[in-house]
Amino acid sequence: MEAPRELPAIVVGVDGSGPSITALRWAGALAPLFQAHIRAVTCWQFQIAVGTFTPLLWDPEAEARKVCAAAVAKAFDGAPPAGLEKVTAEGAAGKVLVDESRTAQLVVVGSRGRGGFEGLLLGGVSTTVAEHAHCPVLVAHGTDLPAPLSRFPGQPTADGGGQSGSGHAGT
Repeated sequence: MEAPRELPAIVVGVDGSGPSITALRWAGALAPLFQAHIRAVTCWQFQIAVGTFTPLLWDPEAEARKVCAAAVAKAFDGAPPAGLEKVTAEGAAGKVLVDESRTAQLVVVGSRGRGGFEGLLLGGVSTTVAEHAHCPVLVAHGTDLPAPLSRFPGQPTADGGGQSGSGHAGT
């Protein structure tokens, strides 16, 4: 769904990981406060190395679209907020999100993504975005929203299922 361009965006880095689901939920809670739409951005790039083989039938953009759609569905229990925009972009996630930050009100990223090492508090993408973004950045930790934010319409209930409030079509 394409949101009106006059609305500012909250850009969310989405890789399908638990922290990116949490980042989407944060954006869902903050979007009404910011009077903004959510722009969920999933990045992809070819990992080329000597001696490796990239399958000719692999479509990384299609895979990125699937990852983004599944993450959005999970974050919002199948009922995303009106105006949510799903975007796929080729390139390194940190660079793409920093570029996206030029026109965003806020960028929200999970504390860690699919890569990295277990002991790290911040992943490489969240660190890059926090250091170089052109707008404020929220790095989401954990899986739950703070109680005051979880009361906004369209947020998953405490048990992770259902929706509170009436922020979705059909409710």
